[in-house]
Amino acid sequence: MTALPSTAHLRAGAAPTGAHSEAPFWVRGAAAQLEMLASRPEGLTAAEAAERLASHGPNVAVAAGRKSLLAKLVKRLTEPLVAILLIAAGVSGATGDWQSFVIILLIVLFSIGLDLFQEEKAEAAVEALKRSVAVSARVRRGGQAIAIPVREVVPGDVVELTAGDLVPADGILLSSRGALANEVALTGEAYGAEKAAGDCAALDIAEATNALFAGTSIVGGVAVMLVTATGADTRFGHVAASVQAKVAPGAFERGIHGLGMLILRLTGFLVLFVLLTQLLKQGLTLEAFLFAVALAVGLTPELLPMVTTVTLSRGAVRMAARQVVVKRLAAIHDLGAMDVLCTDKTGTLTQARIALVGGFDAEGLESPRAVEAGRLNSRFVSGLHSNLDDALLADAPADAGSLRCLADRPFDFDTRRATVLLSEGPSRRLVTKGAAEMVLPLCHAYARQDGTLAPLDAGARARISERMEAKGREGFRLLAVASAPADDALADVEEAGAPYVFLGCLVFLDPPKDSATEAIARLAAAGVRVKIVSGDAGAVVRHLVETLHLPAFGLLTGAEMEDMSDLALAAAVEKTDLFVRVSPEQKSRIVRALRARGHTVGFIGDGINDAPAIHAADVGLSVDGGTDVAREAADIILLAPDLGVLADGVREGRRTYANIMKYVRMGTSSNFGNMLSMAAASLVLPFLPLAPLQILLNNLLYDLSEIGIPFDQADEADLMRPQAWDMGAVLRFTLIMGPLSSVFDLVTFTVLSLGFSAPPDEFRTAWFVESIATQILVIFLIRTRGPAWASRPDRVLAATSLGALAVALLIALTPLGSVVGFVPLPASLLGAIAVLTVLYLACAEGLKRFAIKPSAHGPRPAGRRAT
Repeated sequence: MTALPSTAHLRAGAAPTGAHSEAPFWVRGAAAQLEMLASRPEGLTAAEAAERLASHGPNVAVAAGRKSLLAKLVKRLTEPLVAILLIAAGVSGATGDWQSFVIILLIVLFSIGLDLFQEEKAEAAVEALKRSVAVSARVRRGGQAIAIPVREVVPGDVVELTAGDLVPADGILLSSRGALANEVALTGEAYGAEKAAGDCAALDIAEATNALFAGTSIVGGVAVMLVTATGADTRFGHVAASVQAKVAPGAFERGIHGLGMLILRLTGFLVLFVLLTQLLKQGLTLEAFLFAVALAVGLTPELLPMVTTVTLSRGAVRMAARQVVVKRLAAIHDLGAMDVLCTDKTGTLTQARIALVGGFDAEGLESPRAVEAGRLNSRFVSGLHSNLDDALLADAPADAGSLRCLADRPFDFDTRRATVLLSEGPSRRLVTKGAAEMVLPLCHAYARQDGTLAPLDAGARARISERMEAKGREGFRLLAVASAPADDALADVEEAGAPYVFLGCLVFLDPPKDSATEAIARLAAAGVRVKIVSGDAGAVVRHLVETLHLPAFGLLTGAEMEDMSDLALAAAVEKTDLFVRVSPEQKSRIVRALRARGHTVGFIGDGINDAPAIHAADVGLSVDGGTDVAREAADIILLAPDLGVLADGVREGRRTYANIMKYVRMGTSSNFGNMLSMAAASLVLPFLPLAPLQILLNNLLYDLSEIGIPFDQADEADLMRPQAWDMGAVLRFTLIMGPLSSVFDLVTFTVLSLGFSAPPDEFRTAWFVESIATQILVIFLIRTRGPAWASRPDRVLAATSLGALAVALLIALTPLGSVVGFVPLPASLLGAIAVLTVLYLACAEGLKRFAIKPSAHGPRPAGRRAT
């Protein structure tokens, strides 16, 4: 038995990239492939197939498998902020503070559990979608056609395909009859691709007329294919493997990491400062060490993982109600941070279906006669109907009247047209439709609007061809229609010498979505710049943009991108909105270039050719009807392929971000202010301003007051601009509002020490009341950048905040507080604290406009219209 050569080099669809690159398999021809693969038209023997299956492996495209629960858990435990919390818990436990240890550990585990549950649930939904693919193929083994599992198909197999079959691997046609393939998932082309055995010199897979590719389907005719590549060696597998590549962290992950590092720096500074001052003042004692540890734990926002997870989960639930499935919770935030959306054309801006938009005659005028004749041809011709036939008959009258079909000749690739012989009473006529280059040569005249005939001379033919080429450049698909009277005795479709009259051309289009213009306008108004990234020609994309009245500037082709460095491309993508004739690899390169420029990028697509770009984006989006690989790569799946749904999701993502940032701003500034106050007070007071347990109680009650934040609304201004993590803005807020809190704390210290001569226990109780009251009540001020009285908080937030304050006051001002060292306070002292609290809130309302930095994202830059 002849050994099978390696087929690893036979990458389906791989176009030459240099002078010495191998030509694609379809260019080499079927005979050469049979010899190379040691195969024959009757197929392999069972023994040969078994040997090849063992050496090449199963015919399964590389796709991202589901990660184990342990791997997901480890990944989350190593995130900086979670690691900081676990270290704080460990230190607390080691020093005997088991309450803090248990509380922090439970909070971390709860937030991780919610995150894992949501991700597992989404992955289960995606796995269910995957089960809709075909599982068997019909191959020739030893001359006999048998059905085998798709995973057992090997290079050299000969596969028989009929209409409705999915293509199980890449291969070259040995024979075909009227074969029509749906390759929209691979090429983005909505029209059926004609396939025929023979030679093909084209290097682009969209023009490979003698090849079939895994992931596509046969929608008409029959074909026999020699398998040249399976599994990871197919075009499908090559694209699928690219989604395995590791990409840079998304906007949310970068933000969390940055926040963790900020907190780590602040904590280190504060702890070292306290230890140093205590060392200089009285030496390093156990109480001072525990005080420093309490400051470190107090500065850490323990509830941040839970707040973010609950906020994101609530966003996922709301988005699910709008037909959006969230696979990765953090993608909700990234959707809100997105300032550039790259979208494929087919299925998002268009309806991904073929529709008849009319017909025109030889003079360029509307031709109902051509449309009627084309419909009669589609109605009566036998064989499988193409999607063009279906479009013709979609709005056709149900009754053909007294017309009868005497004979027909279905479409074939030799004549590239279909013909019917119709009779109505004693008269008979032939009606043919098909490719213009095949129909026009048959015609000697053309029909005018008034019913008269004119000779189809060279000038008329040139004018017709010019109009057809112009329509083709705009993305229209055309069919020519002609008719000829038939002899009364004709009983079969005999066309030799028939006096055909050219009736006109039928015009088809993948219609644009009516909702696309409004949806893109909503995205643009929200600060999201939409870029179209398509494998179609520039004229087709440009015509779609003009039809939908989309704002678009600049145009770049895939060929131009080939000659550009990454640096040059990064500069070009800023001023370009239309990318045409681009390959899957170029789509992902565009995404990476945009991310390198600092943009948060979304990519939406549904085909195999979109998967690499979906994977490379900050937030990848696909649709329910998308290919398996596209759904695997996506973070979010739209159950309705509508950009309007996406615009809703953007608002939800921004609301989620706004609520998370409320906790971040309030938690870091308040905790930093309190810890700074206690560190400063420890320098001048003969005792610690709060006992370690009181610090942790203060921090716990404050965190509990904020668990209603995920339910809160966001300011409209926050929903109208992309929102992304800005550690500079967080630090700015912390350094303004934190010291403001410390200033009032120091005033309180002065009032307590000099005005009331408060002993240590009374001092700690009074300062605890002032601290917790200012921390909690300021939530209602800094939750919005506008006036606090103009924005009402959610009822849940109001209940949790005021409820936590009530519990704090109950503990501090009643005998319950004696457990943690609190004592009763005189009414005069409580009155002074109330005055200080009101003054603090008034100052906070005034300063917050300087502390809360507006979004840095602005309107789209000016540019030139696409040319």
